[in-house]
Amino acid sequence: MATANKLSVIPCGAMHANLPFLLLKPGVSIKPRSEKDAPIDWVEVPTHCVLVETDEGKLLWDTSCPSDWETRWAPTGLQEFFPYDQVADDEYLDKQLHKMGVGLDEIDYVVLSHLHFDHAGNAQMFKNTNAKMICSDKEKEFALGFEGPFNGAHLKADYEGIDWEIVSGDVELLPGVSMIQTPGHTPGCMSMRVDLPDTGTMIFTSDAVYMGESYGPPAAPAAIVNNLEDWFSSVEKLRGIQEQTNAQMVFGHDAEQIHQLRKAPEGSYT
Repeated sequence: MATANKLSVIPCGAMHANLPFLLLKPGVSIKPRSEKDAPIDWVEVPTHCVLVETDEGKLLWDTSCPSDWETRWAPTGLQEFFPYDQVADDEYLDKQLHKMGVGLDEIDYVVLSHLHFDHAGNAQMFKNTNAKMICSDKEKEFALGFEGPFNGAHLKADYEGIDWEIVSGDVELLPGVSMIQTPGHTPGCMSMRVDLPDTGTMIFTSDAVYMGESYGPPAAPAAIVNNLEDWFSSVEKLRGIQEQTNAQMVFGHDAEQIHQLRKAPEGSYT
């Protein structure tokens, strides 16, 4: 079996949000009438990217949020519900890559799990590089197919004008690096499987699964879901792959898990 050489999780700070946006679970984020006066739960929403190094090139998974988030998101109102307000100056993606000694022109592939504002926020940074820009066919169709500058968490300013290459279905993109179609959160949301020689298999769910508590079992959805039936099917698809491979699951926005991972620039997986 082909494997990748090295994987680095790149932490990029955190947003904050009302918990039901991430988790719809009775007794946790959905309160009974006895708790109707309880305060609203605002939680930390960490954001990360992943750099995978293989014999056939370097791949960047997702691009996190932009440094100009407050003004860029202003037309949508997203900055009021998902403020990107827990990020140091050196935690923005470009600064993190610089600390890792990786230039933008060294990245061969930029793969977007989906094109929401907190994953495609720095996609334009790679527009004039040699990197191949990749998303799923269904995600591109939806994200560029609506009228106006934004639709929910899709903001055209993040990704319009980029020459997107598309993938369809589950596909091995590079040695040890596979894209898994996991629609539901968005029409074309993808997850990534990486097989490593020492660590074994890691699955990066992106927003197909927000956090461990979402994964269950049983799976618990969120307020931001495009198609609930597809979402449940995708979670169980990932669970089946995990059971077959004994994979380590890395969730999209898990505030507890992010502190348990080896993180760049100091830490990595091989």
